[in-house]
Amino acid sequence: MIPRDPQQGPSSLADVLISFREGVKVEAGSGCLTITSPWGGFTIRNAGPRTSQALERMTGTPVSLTELLGEQIPGSGGALEQLIGRLTHLLNHTIMDAGHPLARIEALTRTASYTPAAVPADAAIRQSAFALLRTHAGELVLESPLTAHRVVLTDPAVRTAVTGLSRPVTPQDLTAYGLSAQAVDALVAHLGGAGFIDVGHWDGQEARFAQDEDEALRQWDFHDLLFHSRSRLGRHDEPFGGIFPYVGDIEPQPAIKPVPVGPAIELPRPDWKSVVAADPAFSVALEGRRSVRQYGQAPMTLDQLGEFLYRTARVRSVQDPLPDQGMPYEGTSRPYPCGGSSYELELYLTVRRCEGVAEGVYYYDPVGHRLVLVNDVAEDREAVLYMASLAAARVTVPDVLITMCSRFQRLSWKYRGIAYAVSLKHSGVLYQTMYLVATAMGLAPCGLGSGDSDLSGRVLGLDYLRESAVGEFMLGSLPEPAAAPPEGADPSRTGVNDPEWAATAWSRLRGTQ
Repeated sequence: MIPRDPQQGPSSLADVLISFREGVKVEAGSGCLTITSPWGGFTIRNAGPRTSQALERMTGTPVSLTELLGEQIPGSGGALEQLIGRLTHLLNHTIMDAGHPLARIEALTRTASYTPAAVPADAAIRQSAFALLRTHAGELVLESPLTAHRVVLTDPAVRTAVTGLSRPVTPQDLTAYGLSAQAVDALVAHLGGAGFIDVGHWDGQEARFAQDEDEALRQWDFHDLLFHSRSRLGRHDEPFGGIFPYVGDIEPQPAIKPVPVGPAIELPRPDWKSVVAADPAFSVALEGRRSVRQYGQAPMTLDQLGEFLYRTARVRSVQDPLPDQGMPYEGTSRPYPCGGSSYELELYLTVRRCEGVAEGVYYYDPVGHRLVLVNDVAEDREAVLYMASLAAARVTVPDVLITMCSRFQRLSWKYRGIAYAVSLKHSGVLYQTMYLVATAMGLAPCGLGSGDSDLSGRVLGLDYLRESAVGEFMLGSLPEPAAAPPEGADPSRTGVNDPEWAATAWSRLRGTQ
């Protein structure tokens, strides 16, 4: 997009100047002009002096298109204008009013492009429900997962005006914030074109917007769409991936978390020959996997729990740092796959019913293969189990609840921008590993879709920002072959917990929040 230049004839828009975004370099040599950017580079051959001078000027102070083109008329389709048009993804657009910068629209990706559109003064406008106002590089910026641009709000009046878009208004209403009509026209045209504001119409006193009828947008929550856009490439320019941003500044977290101090239960280690002989074929376990929310009369045993944890989460080996191979940190090997051998997930077990294990909340030591008691307060245990019961639609209370906690800095030390997304992928991989092992062992597995990280952190004694729950998994013994439910009963609700127990647990939970 090449902004309309004010010298092109009558226009209600304020001046719009252009410049290359940060990180773009223009180098001349041997009859060629080389342009490099964060997304690569290319060479322009046989570039004339005017082209070279124009592009070099764009690396500095924002400049008008008319000034760059010189004698050429904007919109005439000259070679230089066409070239600038092809570089739109490298351009910043600075909206000016009486020589004063109001806002700067920055391109964030190699495909970034937008077209400003004039909006009638009596139209209905509002800030997009997906727009985000935050501080970035010391400036107040407007961002959105719906666009590949960022708006830097350089003028105090513009910052205030943006807050006025939290409800439907007209463009004319924005002049009340000290902005001229021309400045408002330009801001609304560019913010609307770039996807930061919705433009609609008035139906009496009520504003109508097409976005409200978009079924896809209506089914996205703000945080989900923002997380999706930031954990993959395509709509942002933040540092991303395995770039080790803290090497030489912050020491990496150890591969093995120090084991908490407390009474420990040594877990049996399975005999592999017996395991291999007893296991069903992989496809049988895969096809037989089910979420089971009821348990047998006889509880799971210590031997079964020990085998399950050994097969899903033990540390098989520890790897020293290998700086020459791009791994300047310790790694481990465990039964499930993990990005960069980081293995940031820690397991905590809340035990209600398991033969050979007393009720309590335990940490699983993946090296020593043992359970270490971290909390024996009955009220805490029941509060955690009750939250799991709610996540399981109150069908059951887990015999054993496994809480997966992520040591976030173990990942963010390497994976800038995608650390949390990677941790969620790891928890999903661990879910599947647990499902398959439990199915092969004849146990009752069920992954949960939600949990209370604040409650878990308090019960487990964790710092929310350093280690926090990201997944929960229920485990127990398989129920006996189901008898016919009583006449009129809902089969999916058989085995619902004792209402008196639920009421007591709920009252205790409320007291802990």
